[in-house]
Amino acid sequence: QVQLVESGGGLVQNGGSLRLSCTASGRTFSSYAMGWFRQVPGKEREFVAALNTRGGSTTYADSVKGRFTISRDDAKNTVYLQMNNLKPEDTAAYYCAARFTLGTGAYTDRQTYNYWGQGTQVTVSS
Repeated sequence: QVQLVESGGGLVQNGGSLRLSCTASGRTFSSYAMGWFRQVPGKEREFVAALNTRGGSTTYADSVKGRFTISRDDAKNTVYLQMNNLKPEDTAAYYCAARFTLGTGAYTDRQTYNYWGQGTQVTVSS
């Protein structure tokens, strides 16, 4: 069992930056592929970014490519989402997710993730 706790959300102005963190419990964090998703009320949860177990493979939604960066620190059991040049349309609750895997992929499908955090709110004012 893995528990995920996100932090780092908040209110930021258009064009600003935030860094989200997601810390996992357990001793096998390095065996989990990680992802970030976001959701606004009334809409489905959507993919933002994903990272494979070794951190060498990343993938991003087109809407955040070039502005967001996902990374991990296995020594700290933590995955990060650095968000730059934030826009009002980035406003959402952001969730991290973990998937145990022996593979090397970075996964974009939320259905494939086993564990989810409680979410952290990001609000970008115009």
